[in-house]
Amino acid sequence: MTSAQHLLADEVTVGYGRQVVLDSVTLRIDRGETVGLRGPSGSGKSTLVRVLALLHRPDRGRVSIDGTPVDAARYSVPVAVRTRVAALFQSPRAAADPRLSITDLIAEPLRATRTPEPVVRERVAELADLVGLTPDLRGRRPHAVSDGQLQRACLARALVHGPDYLLCDEATAMLDASTQAHVAAVISDYQRTQRAGVLVITHDQTLMDRWADRIVDLSGLV
Repeated sequence: MTSAQHLLADEVTVGYGRQVVLDSVTLRIDRGETVGLRGPSGSGKSTLVRVLALLHRPDRGRVSIDGTPVDAARYSVPVAVRTRVAALFQSPRAAADPRLSITDLIAEPLRATRTPEPVVRERVAELADLVGLTPDLRGRRPHAVSDGQLQRACLARALVHGPDYLLCDEATAMLDASTQAHVAAVISDYQRTQRAGVLVITHDQTLMDRWADRIVDLSGLV
């Protein structure tokens, strides 16, 4: 048994065809801390997020959660493990099924794990309130809400299982200043109450300096 409480990418290598995107990269996110990750466009930041979120299995190296290795990806990972990590991406339009209402979008991960419907309804209402989605917005589909409102729904969806680790890949880049501040505040409050580990990728250096406990450069992780 281990007392480690961190999300770890250990010597991770990922390639697409002949192009190596990540080469023996190691990154650790402790419970309760916010790590800022920076690097130029195309340096592999988003790929590293997908690996840490258990959405992509690395070619070499491995991901571990609290000291336990995870040697699979996506639905091959047990529910109790994969729901411990969530990701919030830059484009809410790309992340949202346009056929779903905002309520169903938030509920989707719970229904995928066969959560009883009364629990689903209660949890969705709780999180919609948390992220500032008023009842009149919840029955709308993505095309009928703004990018900021849709990203709030995606944040609620990311938090729906109460993850121990939240990975934010340019999650505030497409938002206006007030929505950006609100999303950052919700994430910070969640981290504080749940002692979650948070990874933040942003080109906004002021935001990163204010948000992150420590900042690492992807080029320095090899």
